[in-house]
Amino acid sequence: MNKDKKYYIIGNWKMNPENKKDAKKIFGEIKKASQRRRSKIIICPPFVYLNAMYTGRLPKSLSIGAQNCFWKERGSFTGEISPTQLVDMKVEYVILGHSERRTLGEDDGLVSKKIKALLSNGLRPIVCVGESERDGDGRYLNFLESQLDTVFSDVVSAELDRVVIAYEPVWAIGKNEDDAITGHSLYEIVILIKRFLSRKYGKERGFSVPIIYGGSVSPSNAEGILGEGNADGLLIGRESLDPKSFSKIIELADNL
Repeated sequence: MNKDKKYYIIGNWKMNPENKKDAKKIFGEIKKASQRRRSKIIICPPFVYLNAMYTGRLPKSLSIGAQNCFWKERGSFTGEISPTQLVDMKVEYVILGHSERRTLGEDDGLVSKKIKALLSNGLRPIVCVGESERDGDGRYLNFLESQLDTVFSDVVSAELDRVVIAYEPVWAIGKNEDDAITGHSLYEIVILIKRFLSRKYGKERGFSVPIIYGGSVSPSNAEGILGEGNADGLLIGRESLDPKSFSKIIELADNL
């Protein structure tokens, strides 16, 4: 393990918490825990709380992200948020293609358009990919390659250093920690993704893209996922709303 490796620890708050007061309290505790950390910590709250996150200067290790974005910069698109609006709100990262968005009708082609829109506006996409079920004869591997091929169809080599890939198998999301992927199985997926990127962009570019894992992450399994799984970070849902639990995961990553 590279002792100088910087991990991405990303909190996806989804449609939580219920009010701004709680959001500011949770974020305040995470902000304290983010002081002088080696890991890159990114909190992605609901859109309505983005402004509330800027309560003074943020630690260098802490950034704000959004949970989604539209692919057009302006126009008559009721209910959507544009990349230029996110830039104005000092957002740096945006989660795209999360499985919960895909169940609402988002497909790989739309995710591809969103990636391009973010990159064109200086934002950094956190691109989610992952299979809904794992079959015994390896068809899920072909599914993953097809998914990657579509969502990265318009990304050029020079843009790749601003991308983070989040592997989140749908069958592991929202479950308990025992349902998370094993480190060994994750390592196989990391290799698959790096090989795909290397074929498309060259080995140096392909191997430089951070590949993180999301799905039932907790303090008890985070170390194995990062270590044995050779992941570059974690996309954390439920546990990111518990500052103590989330802080433990940050500390684990920093001490690896």
